[in-house]
Amino acid sequence: AIQLSGLRVALVVGDVVGHGIRASATMGRLRTAVRTLADVDLAPDELLTQLDDLVLRLDQEEGPEARGRTAETAGEVGATCLYAVYDPVSRRCTMARAGHPPPALVTPDGGVRFLDLPAGPPLGLGGLPFESVEVELEEGSLLALYTDGLVEAADRDVDIGLALLREALSRPAEALEKACDQVLHAVLPGRPADDIVLMLARTSALDPEMVRTWQLPRDAAAVAGARK
Repeated sequence: AIQLSGLRVALVVGDVVGHGIRASATMGRLRTAVRTLADVDLAPDELLTQLDDLVLRLDQEEGPEARGRTAETAGEVGATCLYAVYDPVSRRCTMARAGHPPPALVTPDGGVRFLDLPAGPPLGLGGLPFESVEVELEEGSLLALYTDGLVEAADRDVDIGLALLREALSRPAEALEKACDQVLHAVLPGRPADDIVLMLARTSALDPEMVRTWQLPRDAAAVAGARK
């Protein structure tokens, strides 16, 4: 979770291919890149495009010899990512994903649905576009971001995992940490074989009386006056 200007918040979940030191190092570099790019205030689809370029460079830097593989097996440095930005003024959340599972949305009345976002390619393929989607959220909505290890398992279909997740989120505990524990106990059959991330975020909104809007001249010099 990254604090942005204008009281906005970025929520990011990602999953790197593989395990061990190399995967951990790649994740560390991607985390640093996400925070840097978030400060530049890029749109979610533009941020994923920049991350895609970074993963391609990481793969080229390693080279097949460094990984002990042939040239035909190059391109195995990859990751998935979901990047969302929530604005409490407009109550709008802008999201894009790169081959990552879609987020779940729990409305204040307890309804649960998985948001229909363009899947996008995983990071590291290069040359394919990402697409942002904007969704207006009610105050008090719950967003659930997770990695595929939560809903996928070798002994069950992913649809079963998604159904269990939907059911667990339909009656979330008020405290988010307890809600996370509740979901994990309901969805996971036992000791998971994969790494798992589950992030829950409850939306708030600014009262209109707390927001002031100015119309500025179409002049770059007006920016300094507005900031002052």
